Amino acid sequence: MHLAMPTRKSSNPPPYATRSTRFPMLRRSRVQAIALCACAVVAVIFILSQIMGGSEGIPSGTPPVVIVTVVDSDNYSKEYINNIKDNRIEYARKHGYTTFFPSAKDYELNGSPNSWARVPAIRHALTKFPHSTYMWYLDQNSLIMNPDLTVEGHIMNPKRLEALMIRDQSIVPPDSVIKTFGHLKGNQVDFVLTQDKDGLAQGSFIIRRGEWSKFFLDTWFDPLYRSYNFQKADTHALEHIVQWHPTILSKLALIPQRIMNAYSKADAAGDGTYKDGDLVIRFAGCDKGGRDCAAEAEPFSRQWKTVFRGR
Repeated sequence: MHLAMPTRKSSNPPPYATRSTRFPMLRRSRVQAIALCACAVVAVIFILSQIMGGSEGIPSGTPPVVIVTVVDSDNYSKEYINNIKDNRIEYARKHGYTTFFPSAKDYELNGSPNSWARVPAIRHALTKFPHSTYMWYLDQNSLIMNPDLTVEGHIMNPKRLEALMIRDQSIVPPDSVIKTFGHLKGNQVDFVLTQDKDGLAQGSFIIRRGEWSKFFLDTWFDPLYRSYNFQKADTHALEHIVQWHPTILSKLALIPQRIMNAYSKADAAGDGTYKDGDLVIRFAGCDKGGRDCAAEAEPFSRQWKTVFRGR
């Protein structure tokens, strides 16, 4: 018995019927409402981001510069330490900066000289002030003398920095074969310091916030270098890593000593002795050889107070 064959489908089927919509106006209005809400949320987020910070998410009111000074209250008088702090605080207040005054005792140095404390102090400041752009380490035996000069304008502006950079300069004078880069641009620099007649002078230096700065400080503070017993402790360790690590040398700029680290005595490098109008005076070595830091600083302490309070 033959079964009936199914009817053959037409080669021209009817078009699909339009999907019926029970509430077309309601659906359209709902989409419009969702779109308006999304736009409103985006607008609120944008406004809040502009109020709370800039394009990099930096909170409003963040100080662009942190001045870091490790203080030694065990070997210096309270009056001397307070004068050093007041000097930094008044300068910072004038420019919207902030200050950080840790003690060497705050850090575990495992028997290394206290001068090593500057390295974890800067690392600490990077954590404490994570949005500030620059960390300026300034030795406690120094005074800021010119309140009108800023870190950004006087030193770290890329064009200004390119004009200041000492290129193809031996890291350890007079004849180190490792020299500063000759092609470095100002916006590539993350570490700025000076030289004196003996070599790198880390009594005053500036580090730009970033991943490189953390790497650099962690390298400098490596236990291997602290245990190596360098003659000048952290100074010689710094000279070593700068000469043997191109990653560090490639971010370093040497600038003339008087720009940020002028010395009070004639033991500076070249034209490195302090002159009126310079940003900083440093009493290098005043804690050795029978010298008196407080006595050497006294006339300049009176001077900075007169200048600062007159402007």
